Amino acid sequence: MKRETHTIDATGQAPGRLASQIAVLLRGKNKPEYLPHVDIGCRVVVENVDAMKITGKKMNDKMYYHYSGYQGGLKETPMKRLVENKGMSEVLRRAVWNMLPKNKLRNNMFKRLVIK
Repeated sequence: MKRETHTIDATGQAPGRLASQIAVLLRGKNKPEYLPHVDIGCRVVVENVDAMKITGKKMNDKMYYHYSGYQGGLKETPMKRLVENKGMSEVLRRAVWNMLPKNKLRNNMFKRLVIK
């Protein structure tokens, strides 16, 4: 199987819409030989991630959650702090991660995502 490389320019695009396009390419749903249990996706390179647009009041209102498994262990991080600490690439990375299937294929699909 030959994997193609797709280059996407993120300038002026919303993270969610961009992540859904990336997830389709990583899964291989754009190919006629697509099967849900086979990893035939492409490699995706995303450029200019810092130029993505965030619409509305998401920068202050959107929360990212992490649960440690212990009582009182639910941590929440607003998007603004996530962007300050890790950059816009982390916002896109988390969006794509959650759009991929939750099975054994997800790690290998996600490794083919390159964010510059």
